[in-house]
Amino acid sequence: MNEDAPPSLLARIDYAPLAGRPRLRWPNDARLAFWVIPNVEYYQYTPAAARVGRSGFPAPDVPAYASRDYGNRVGFWRMLDVLDRHRIRCTVNINLAVLEHFPEIRDAMLARDWDFCFHGFYNDLPEPRGLSEAEERAWYERAIRMFHDLTGRRMSGANVLSRGGHHTPDLLAELGFLYHADWMHDDQPTPIKVRRGRLVSVPYSMELNDALFVMFQRPWEGEEFFQVAKDQFDRLYAEGAGQGMVMCLVLHPWVIGYPHRIGALDRILEYVRGHEGVWYATAAEIAQFYLDNHYEVMVRHLARGEGAAP
Repeated sequence: MNEDAPPSLLARIDYAPLAGRPRLRWPNDARLAFWVIPNVEYYQYTPAAARVGRSGFPAPDVPAYASRDYGNRVGFWRMLDVLDRHRIRCTVNINLAVLEHFPEIRDAMLARDWDFCFHGFYNDLPEPRGLSEAEERAWYERAIRMFHDLTGRRMSGANVLSRGGHHTPDLLAELGFLYHADWMHDDQPTPIKVRRGRLVSVPYSMELNDALFVMFQRPWEGEEFFQVAKDQFDRLYAEGAGQGMVMCLVLHPWVIGYPHRIGALDRILEYVRGHEGVWYATAAEIAQFYLDNHYEVMVRHLARGEGAAP
């Protein structure tokens, strides 16, 4: 798994059919590891590098800026009330500028001991796309320092939407990250090949994702989002009787935090909480448990080239 070869020559993730894999079991024999990841973002009003914003408007892109600002002013707090009511400890996909500019949000997340996944400095910048390996390493090192200065903690994972180079997984492993949440190829954690150390893919979702759901599935709204979440949970929960699975619920305060949508989140969490055998985990807990209990088993399985069960 740790071949000392140029990153461009590494196949990052070996193919392993679900049928025939070693059995994965979660703590207390849970069927499903369920993790919730709010994307808490900071969109600059006047970004220095951008001429056209995410909405297609010239900078300043007021629609993109205002929607994220709504999320931080109102939506985050409405979402937080629901998460607290259902006792959900989250992994937050964080733009680090939020921690600097909105200490109230930072303190609320720290008070709840959330896991932090690095999601760039700002939401409007495409970094680290196009950086050399040395430049990208410096970019992550800057993020680690900034996060520690603002929180006294270390980040455990990264989700940069594959904007980095082919060397990104190597850098994450070498800099002490546990997991990479950019890979959306599986319903279980997966070992990622890196030059040195170990790194795990923890399944993120572009399917059960409120922002993409609402933006690209219009006129679908909260009711349909609840139904898709329920259907996803039911299937994974059933499969979890034989193989421990992962379900990721992706949220954005500037989407789910609107008054007409927040009820969908309440219903989703109420439905999931109505089932036994669910492990409510953070991405860091999922990654660490997998590293401690299943990583080497899967590496040996892949090394033997074992395929699907007959």
